[in-house]
Amino acid sequence: MATSLKSLRETVDLRHLRQIIAGLDEGVILIDPDQTLLWANDAALAMHGVRQIGELGATVDEYRARFQLRYRNNHRLDKNDYPIERVVAGDCFSEVVVEVIAAGDEEPRWVHQVRSLVLNDRDDDEPSCVVLVIQDVTAQYQAEDRFEQSFNANPAPAIICRLADLRFVKVNQGFLEMTGYNRDEVLCRTVYDIDVLGGAERRDLAKERLAEGRTIPQMEAELTLPGGGTKLVIVAGQPIDMGDQPCMLFSFADLEPRRKAESALRHSEERFTRTFQMAPVPMAIGARDGHRLYEVNASFTALTGYGPTEIIGRSLAEVGLWAVDAARESIETAIADGHDLRALEARISVKDDGCVDCLVSTEAIMLGDDACVLWAFQDITQRKATELELVGAIEAVMKDTSWFSRSIMDKLARLRAPRQEEGAGIDDLTAREREVLAHICRGLDDKSIARSLGVSGNTVRNHVARIYAKIGVNRRTAAAAWAHARGFDGDLLTIGRREGTP
Repeated sequence: MATSLKSLRETVDLRHLRQIIAGLDEGVILIDPDQTLLWANDAALAMHGVRQIGELGATVDEYRARFQLRYRNNHRLDKNDYPIERVVAGDCFSEVVVEVIAAGDEEPRWVHQVRSLVLNDRDDDEPSCVVLVIQDVTAQYQAEDRFEQSFNANPAPAIICRLADLRFVKVNQGFLEMTGYNRDEVLCRTVYDIDVLGGAERRDLAKERLAEGRTIPQMEAELTLPGGGTKLVIVAGQPIDMGDQPCMLFSFADLEPRRKAESALRHSEERFTRTFQMAPVPMAIGARDGHRLYEVNASFTALTGYGPTEIIGRSLAEVGLWAVDAARESIETAIADGHDLRALEARISVKDDGCVDCLVSTEAIMLGDDACVLWAFQDITQRKATELELVGAIEAVMKDTSWFSRSIMDKLARLRAPRQEEGAGIDDLTAREREVLAHICRGLDDKSIARSLGVSGNTVRNHVARIYAKIGVNRRTAAAAWAHARGFDGDLLTIGRREGTP
């Protein structure tokens, strides 16, 4: 009769067996048919977070009490379902994956992949020892969990097919929302059932790369939608491994919004192009957000010197069209606040390094689904030059106003700044800005003002820019005229105080 395993526990055979398996990376637990845990190698102990066999439990029942197991679907294993009990019962299995929860823990610490092995006595078929072989696959499944979470949370549409049969095995929410498919309509169907390469510009290359399991470069394609119709996308494929299975990850970029915008813009151009291009007024159409230009007309090119290829796709600020930053900020702020501009005076820089005085008007319009701005510019450079000549003449006359009546002085003041009766007043300026304006009225330049006030030249220039923005001018003479029209001059005296001057 064969010697029992218990009597072999200290024999040479068992010692040799232990020596063979002690250094294995796989965990090995030897179990007596009477459900006693006989021995475990260091790898098996480490996979349970213990150092001695006794900490695993002396018996199968004690092991079950110390370690709760559950499948990957969160279903906990009942008594008799534990791999250690199944192997004692003579059940042979090649691969069972379980999550291991140590007593006192809420969540699993390890993921084990377990297989069984039965050692028979030489003289009969009765098992003399059963073996549990364990692999710690925690890191692998944690990586898969992270990939799964990232894949599902990624807003970029994506889908994964198995290369062996080209069937889809995973699809994320982004793909479902982009196409209108539901998950069951996608999973287990093939790449050609839901043709992700439909209408691809390099379809033959994509099919060749797919068959070889190689990277598929980005290319445009037309996805067929479940309700009919197609969607323009960019598709690319990247080979990946999921478990032991080679797969292909298809990712997509939805080009349909771009196609709709282009179509809407094309229709808008067809509707407005003749009037827009033939208009004698310089005009441009741009995005409301960012002010990137979509189109300019011939009059705009004639005014600024910038042709369509030089300015379309860029913003007015990027081109450097605005000569004064304060004016640009005021215009952009007004548009951002939802206001349309009407004849706002601004100076623009043209391509030949010159400047042009303009009245700028804007109108919010829609081109398809895009919120846009229609810009219109009116060149008033010649008119401004005439006005400046008039203002200069008036200022020359008003250097000595002692012999003018009050009514004549008021009329001259109105002539110097005819559009300034409404809007900002002296009280809208800060005390420092009033000081700077007083020096401007006296004819001082920025350096002289800086020395007089004991500040830097940059500080003075900033004050001057703010004054211009508040009162709506862009020249020192215009600022002085604006101040004189309101009884404010370089001596900080009002016109009313000078009425009694002999």
